[in-house]
This record gives sequence, structure tokens and C-alpha cells, in this order.
Amino acid sequence: MNKWLYGYDKMKKKYRHIHIRPYEEKDFETLINIQKKAFPPPFPSDLWWTKEQLSQQLAAFPTGCLCIEVEGTIAGSMTAMQVHLDDDKDHTWKEITADGSMETHDPEGDTLYVVDLCVDPDCRSLGLGRQLTQAMYEIVIQFGLTRLVGGARMPLYHKYSHEWTAEEYVNLVIASEIQDPVLTFLLKSGRSPIRPVPGYLEDAESCNYGLLTEWKNPFL
Repeated sequence: MNKWLYGYDKMKKKYRHIHIRPYEEKDFETLINIQKKAFPPPFPSDLWWTKEQLSQQLAAFPTGCLCIEVEGTIAGSMTAMQVHLDDDKDHTWKEITADGSMETHDPEGDTLYVVDLCVDPDCRSLGLGRQLTQAMYEIVIQFGLTRLVGGARMPLYHKYSHEWTAEEYVNLVIASEIQDPVLTFLLKSGRSPIRPVPGYLEDAESCNYGLLTEWKNPFL
């Protein structure tokens, strides 16, 4: 995939050139540095990408390995793979993605599963996460897949876990009574919640929960 478009920079109040393309080996160091910047502690540092994982992802499913440039400089990435998924069966991020290696990619799978989405914090006013997500929706349509699914962090849930269950927290976000930076973004990007999964990811801010969300192919 190669897409050239414009993104409106709300901070600088001007349009900027954006390019979405497959990432390559030469991009690995930049992608890792963006992850470190986007996911600082208390996010576990052992969940940042390694060059080995990125190489494995490219070997497994290069179509699902996208980065986004702003005027020639990489500012984020999104990675996904094909799987067969049973919504009624719990899984962890590590299990479904083979610890980020995507060795569980199934070319016969009917679901595009999001492994990661990461945007440089300095560029978030451009809506790059939404542009990457839209690009993945286009891959769902291109491959004739049923849907896109991802397990989302719930980074503000730790502030409310003493008061609400994970399901109650999600429902309050949906009702716009509270906002969560990740869940609110996904809802605005067209995703629908499936259910929270306990123990999905080692993530203290999310109390180790991940919310499964989906976007269904409207052409099927």
C-alpha cells in the first residue's frame, strides 16, 4: 500500500504532506524510538519492539506492516495480521500474536487482527492514528476479510477500577460520561466493542485488561 494525502495540523494550523507505506528494515530503529517515546513507563519496556520482532513481522505478513510519514519523516506505524478468531474464547496479546512475532499469521484467516498502533506524541494533532486505521480497513476490504479486530488498552481504568468493573468502565466511555484516550479514539474511528478480556496484556494502567473491538467489512 502507498497512499499520499494531506493531514491538517491542529497545532500549526496548516495542512502537511502525509505518506502511508510499508515499513522496511531501514526503518526499524526509528520505529523502536517512536515506541519508546509513545509508551513511556509505567508501560513495560519489554513490550517495545525489537529489531528481531520487526523482521519476523515483515516475513510473516508485509502487507500488514505500515508506517506513516509526515513530510518525509516517519511519525508512526500500525501492524496487523490475519487470524481465525473465536470471540467467546479468551486470549492474550502474547498468545494471539506469538509475542509480537506474528508467527501465528494465518493467510486463510478471515479476520485482520491489530498487533500494534503507535504514533509519535508530537504528531498526534494530525490524526495519524485514524489515517493508519483507515488504511487497515482498506486492507480488510481488499482481501475480502470479514472484519478487523484489536485488543485495546484501557489506560485510565486504573483510576476507576475500585469503583467500576471493566464492563461498567467501557459502558461509561461509550455513554461519553468519561473519556479514555485509547477507547475514545477507537470509537471515533468506527470500532465497536466486543468485550473486555482480563489478563490480555501486562499493563498496570489498564489493570491488565484489553478491550476487544471490531470493525466489520460493510461490503460483505
